[in-house]
Formats: sequence, C-alpha cells, structure tokens
Amino acid sequence: MRRTAPLVELGGPVLLLVAAGVVATLVSRSTQIYVLDAIVAAAMVAGIYVFIGNSGVLSFGQISFVAVGAFAAGVMTVPLALKGSILRDLFPILRDHELGNLQSLALAAAVGAVLAAVVGLPLMRLSGLAAGIATFAVLEITNNLLREWRAIGPGATTLSLVPQTTGPFQATAGAVLVVAVAYAYQRSRAGRMLRATREDAAAAQAAGIDVHRQRLWAFVLSGALCGFAGGLYVHMLGSISTGQVYLELTFLTLAMLVVGGLTSLWGAVVGALSVSALDSLLSEAERGLDVGVTLTLPTGTRLVVVGALMALVLVLRPSGLTGGRELRLRRVGA
Repeated sequence: MRRTAPLVELGGPVLLLVAAGVVATLVSRSTQIYVLDAIVAAAMVAGIYVFIGNSGVLSFGQISFVAVGAFAAGVMTVPLALKGSILRDLFPILRDHELGNLQSLALAAAVGAVLAAVVGLPLMRLSGLAAGIATFAVLEITNNLLREWRAIGPGATTLSLVPQTTGPFQATAGAVLVVAVAYAYQRSRAGRMLRATREDAAAAQAAGIDVHRQRLWAFVLSGALCGFAGGLYVHMLGSISTGQVYLELTFLTLAMLVVGGLTSLWGAVVGALSVSALDSLLSEAERGLDVGVTLTLPTGTRLVVVGALMALVLVLRPSGLTGGRELRLRRVGA
C-alpha cells in the first residue's frame, strides 16, 4: 500500500481532470466553456495550494500572478499586424514582437515567478493577519498597475483578439502539469520542511529550518504555476479585462480551496471542479435556466450561495470535503 500511495495520490486528481477533459469534448460549445473554465480553475487552485496549503499562511495575492500571467500571454500573442493599431502605447519590445502559444505560456509562468520573488522577499517574513493584509495590498497594486499603465497592456479597456488556443486538450494537459508539479513539490524535502513550519514554525526554526527561505521558494513556485494558469485562462477566453482577475476570482478560488480541503492537493482539485460546477449552474440560472419552467435568480446569487457554502463547510467540516487528506485506497475489511 505504501508503494502505491504516491500513484494513487497523484492519479486521483489527474484522472478527475482527464475525465473533465473528455466531457469537454462531448458536450456542446456553450456547455464546453463551463467545463474548460472548471479545468483551468483547478490549475489556478492547485497553484494557490502550493503556497497556502503547504505553508498555512493565508494569501489574498495569488490571483495577482494569474493576472500578470494572463496579460503577459495575451499581449504577446495578439497578432503583430493588429497590435500596433489597438495597443499603440505599449513599450516597443511588447508592441513589436509576437509569441506563439507555448512560448506565451512559458512567459506567463516566468512573469508570475518574477513578481512573486520581488514581493515575496519582504512579505514572507509575515504571518497571520499581517500576511493577509500585505498580500491583499499586492492584489490591489497589481490590479491598479494593469488598469492604469497602458505601456504594459490595454489599461482599463478589454484586451481582445487573443488566440483561443486553450481547448479541451491544452486545458487538461496544462492542469495536469500544474497538479504534477504541485505534487512533486509537496513530496520533496522542501515541501516537507515547509509543512513542518505550518505545524509549528518555532519548532521548525529550532530544528534548523529557514522559515523565510522555505516560504519564499513555495511562494515563487506558486507564482509561476498561477501565472501559467493565467496564460491558459486568457487563451480560453480570447479576451480579458482587469476586473476578471480581481476580487471575484480571488474569492472564488479561495472558496474552492476551502471547500475541497485546504491542506491537500486532492481537495484543491475536488473543490475547484465542484464549486465551478455550482457556480456555472447558478450563472445560468441568473440568466434564466429552463428546468421545465424558467428559473431566474437575482444577479449576484451565485456569489452569495458560494459564500454561504464556504461558511457552512467551515462550520460543519473545517477540513473540507476531502478532510484535508490526499486520496487513499482502503484495504478491504480494514
């Protein structure tokens, strides 16, 4: 059982994502976008889990890395023939060059990692409420820069004409890659040391673990994975605005992690797919859902319901749907 445990722990999330990818190929285009959104959300949440789940430090800033990854990948894949006319204020190096799909995803990951390294150097010394407030400030600053600085993007307007290359295969392959990297990290020596700081930072430090360094490594890796997921996201939508990678996405992804199970990768994937399914259903109901009769919910109902679900899980099952544990195979009769 011990020898097969890693295969089961990694295989469970991977099979769930592959199953979602298969479903995406079988449904209509209008439904497919919801399935793809759930798969990409799983990549985001797995990236967020790398830091929050392993360190125990709450961060509201991980969507900042999704945002910079999405805009970097989007800006650099807008066709060169059109970029000069619709994005005239860009820095010349951004305006006069174009990248392919895979290159843009690598750039998104690199930009996310660099931003995480820059802000993480001072912030990873913080814990608790101070860390939460500081990372929220990172989210605010990043959003303001992307919205106001037209030399790096479209500013307050929507970035459009981005090639829609994130179909079922790319979304699934990308999410599986993020999950595999997240799992490899948590099984590594660095991952084990970071989880030791989560359980008792003082004891871990007394044992010789550099808490700041281990948190910073995880923060940078999380930034890279979130940036990569942002690249998948913008190539799925074909356009993006700063509002799409701001407070609402921050709330939803944290809700996914909490509902699934904050301290397990299995919980991150389960929470992302289940909350995405609920969110998509409620979104359709807000526009009018035909269930024999037309069900129309007030605008904003989905956020209220997801918030209520998160509160309910925190009260009744604080460890989430998965109990905060990785997938295990039980012995028959055990």
